Order: sequence, then structure tokens, then C-alpha cells
Amino acid sequence: MGQPVRDYLLTLCVTAAVTYLLTGPVRKFAIAIGAMPAIRARDVHREPTPRLGGIAMFGGLCAGLIVADHLFNLNGVFELSNEPRALLSGAALIWLIGVLDDKFELDALIKLGGQMIAAAVMVIQGLTILWLPIPGVGTVALTQWQGTLLTVALVVITINAVNFVDGLDGLAAGMVCIASAAFFLYTYRLWYGYGIEAAAPATLFAAILMGMCLGFLPHNMHPARIFMGDSGSMLIGLVLASGAISVTGQVDPDAMKLFEGSERQATHAMLPVFIPLLLPLTIIAIPAADLILAIVRRTWNGQSPFAADRGHLHHRLLEIGHSHSRSVLIMYFWSALIAFGAVGYSVHSTSLWIVLVIVGLSAVGLILLLMPRFTPRAPHWAESFVPPRYRRRRHDGEGEADGSSSGQHGAEGSQMASPDPERASVSVGVSGVNGATAIGPRSRFTDRDRADSPR
Repeated sequence: MGQPVRDYLLTLCVTAAVTYLLTGPVRKFAIAIGAMPAIRARDVHREPTPRLGGIAMFGGLCAGLIVADHLFNLNGVFELSNEPRALLSGAALIWLIGVLDDKFELDALIKLGGQMIAAAVMVIQGLTILWLPIPGVGTVALTQWQGTLLTVALVVITINAVNFVDGLDGLAAGMVCIASAAFFLYTYRLWYGYGIEAAAPATLFAAILMGMCLGFLPHNMHPARIFMGDSGSMLIGLVLASGAISVTGQVDPDAMKLFEGSERQATHAMLPVFIPLLLPLTIIAIPAADLILAIVRRTWNGQSPFAADRGHLHHRLLEIGHSHSRSVLIMYFWSALIAFGAVGYSVHSTSLWIVLVIVGLSAVGLILLLMPRFTPRAPHWAESFVPPRYRRRRHDGEGEADGSSSGQHGAEGSQMASPDPERASVSVGVSGVNGATAIGPRSRFTDRDRADSPR
């Protein structure tokens, strides 16, 4: 079992390395062609930042698939299944649509149609849901039309959920990386724990998706030097949905030998059969909740469900006083709690300690949400290893810190006085050369209703 793990790690590392190395040239290319939209009222960054990061991520996806095809323990996935080719076809189409949108700002309905076409392309090549294990009923076979509609719906929902959550530096890539790590653990256990070969493509997709996100994150963490844009957010959303579609309905209870022992033991043992229905939902629970709340909020206010605004969960965290970095970490925490909690419960569904740990961590998360202005300070011996904002202030630097703070507020005041908030001027020194800064006081949110298309 050790050899397959090394092959997966090699595939992950190659994907991450290619993505990381391509992101720098892609950033220069995006600047050269002008793929740097003006600052909008809903944005939390204050300098025009290049997009098109999805180009590097797509390069990492192609590199990961090529490497896996040449590894002894993984090339069987390509020989026994057409799903990797189906994924590549759908990913290429959705990536092309995202690149065009990053440059020319396509209409939301055009993007929705492209998402449905990309999902249909994967269905035609065999990446589809064939049957569903339903608790209390058993395995229910789906007709061709039912499987197609369910597959397209899952792809579109996942893509838009990831796209909606892409509002802070490093947020979407980090959350999808956490989700894919949890999904990898689940599918790897199905493949090598129970010998279910149908879970092999989903395991490979999860490993490649982790590499894509890890390779892009160093460039995208706050302050971000480049955004993934729709070309990246829709791409990783499609890959995440493809893994869920690949493994859903592929678990064979007979192969897992779950019906030994008492009826109660068999009922508990059947939980991994139903997890494919639940795990994709837990993986996108936070983005999906944000998506549903956004649709309800916009419809309630008489707006189009596709109209962008500043009411997303990450915007709310900034409003109540959390810093940019802490808002991202809080979203990471809840994503990891939900995804890994579901995986852990599927392994030991009868263990009470798992439930207690989840409840305890949920309480910790709620406390973090209620402490927006708490700033941890590192001890003196560790100050050289942490960012400056976590170091203890010295008396000789207080005046300098106050001066920089007043200068920053002055720059903010000039920006607030700009007649056009979507093209507000940015003073030199407000942020570094990297392209984005944290949002600060609540007063910076001047116009919640004015919005353009998503970042």
C-alpha cells in the first residue's frame, strides 16, 4: 500500500510545482493583456490585481494527469476508465469560458450555459451518476435522463458555490484544498481498504486537485499577487464535482462485506455506502450555504439572483471586525471541521468521542466568531518567526506605528471622497507591491448595493 501513496504524492507534488511555476509568468501575461479589472464597490482589495490564475491551475491539472498516466500504480485508472479523459474535456471547456470571462466579462447566463455544456460533455464520455444508494430503500438505478440531470445539477451547483466563495485572498483555493484532502482520505480508504476499483478515479482527482490549490496558494495568500478569476474558480469547482460524481453510487456493499454480524452492526457498517451522498454536500457546505443565502437575500431585495453584492459570509466576517487573514482562517476552520468530521464519522460511526470532538470544536469556532478584535501576540523568542502584526510593540516604534496608521487613514479618507467608488484612487503606500490589502473599519463599506460581476 505504500507504493500507491508515493505515486499519489508524486502526482500531487508535480501538479503543485507546475501550478506554482506557471503562476508567475501567467501574472505577467495577465498584466500585459490588461486582465486587471478596476476596483469595484464590493471588492475588499484596493489595488487592481491581475486575474487569469486559472491558466496556471489548468496547466497543473494537465501535468498531473500526464504524470499519473505514466506511473505503474495509477495508469490502470486510464486503462479501465474513461473518466480522466471526460474530466479533461469538461475542464478544458469550462476553463476556456472562464478565461474569456476574466478578460471580457461574459454575461452570467452565458457562463451558466457553458457550465451545463461542460457537464454534458463529461456525461457523454461516461462520467455520470448511474445509481444512488438510498437509506431504507437500497440501491436505486437511474434512467439515462435522470442520471444526466442529476450530474449536470451537481456540477453547476458545485461550480457556482466555489465561485461565490472566491471573495478573499486565498479563501476559495484553501477551502477546496481542505475539502479535497478529506475526500482523498475517504476515496483512498474505499479503494485500498475495501478493494473497490471504482473509487480509483475519484482518488486521483482529489490528489490532483490538492496539488492545483497548493501550488496556487503561495501567490494568492493575502496580500494576493494574482487572483484565480472565474477561469480558476470554475475549474476547481468542476474537478471537485467530478470526484463526487465518480464515486457516488459506486460503492458495492457486497464487496465491502458489511452484512456480517447482527442487524445493528450491519446498519452501522452500511454508513460508508451512504457517505457518497453526504460527503459532497459536507465538502461544499459552507460555499453552498453562502450560495443559498445569497439567492434568498437578492430575491428578497427584488434583485436578480445573479447580481453580485457584499453580503457573503466572508464580507460579514470583515464587517464585524475580523481582519482579512483571520476571516480566511475562520472559514478554513469550519470547512475542515465539517469535511473531516464527516469522514471521521464514516470510519467510526459508533464512537461517541468523534461526536464530542466535533461539538467541542464547534464551540471553539463559535468563540472565534465572537472575538473579532482579539489579536494574539507571540512571545519574544518567537517574534522572528511570525508576521509583524503578531509581534509585541516596542516603545521606540509606537510613534512610527501611529504615524503609519494616521497616514493610512488619510489615504482611506481620500479614497472615500472619490466621486466614483468603483474607480477610487489608491494612494501610494496604502498597500505593498503585491496587489491587495486587508479591509479595515466598517466605515469603508460605503455602498452595499452597487456591484458588478463576481471577482
